[in-house]
Amino acid sequence: MNIFKIGEPVTILDVLTDKDRRVELQNRLVLENKTWTIIGAKLNIPGPIKNNLVIEKFFKRELINFEKNTPFLLKLKENWLEKKTGPEYFYLAMDKPINVKKYCIKFEQTNQATRLFDLDVHYFEKGQVKDLGRNQLGISGRSCFICGRPAKECARARKHSVEQLQEEVSKLINQDI
Repeated sequence: MNIFKIGEPVTILDVLTDKDRRVELQNRLVLENKTWTIIGAKLNIPGPIKNNLVIEKFFKRELINFEKNTPFLLKLKENWLEKKTGPEYFYLAMDKPINVKKYCIKFEQTNQATRLFDLDVHYFEKGQVKDLGRNQLGISGRSCFICGRPAKECARARKHSVEQLQEEVSKLINQDI
């Protein structure tokens, strides 16, 4: 079943506007909770349809597993489920950013479907809001769902069509349901 037949299409402007709002919220959460590590959870969904009931259900169900297995205190601080640009959760985590990021990467690599998750880690250090990425831990970037090459290279070169990517994402989400 193609999960992308239903949903409100978004534009690049919608995605960029949402990114600005997300960064603003994440920065505010870090500044208001300086002793906590902030996790921004979203999905990497190709094409103009970023959200619908199937995508939301998948997102919520997988994050229940994320929460259940978390080795540190975790509090859901904000959730933006019904946004047309895709569902997002924002957590406060009581642990060092490096431990939180390692757990987030482990979750993202749990199975093929959880590879769709993008769990960003933000924290306060030396008077600044910072984020911790895979490369800072010496962990290579994500691989492409279709060919296994570095995903950023495929995205930059537009190596695969949106339809190919959506077909693969539909399979991953449908097999997880």
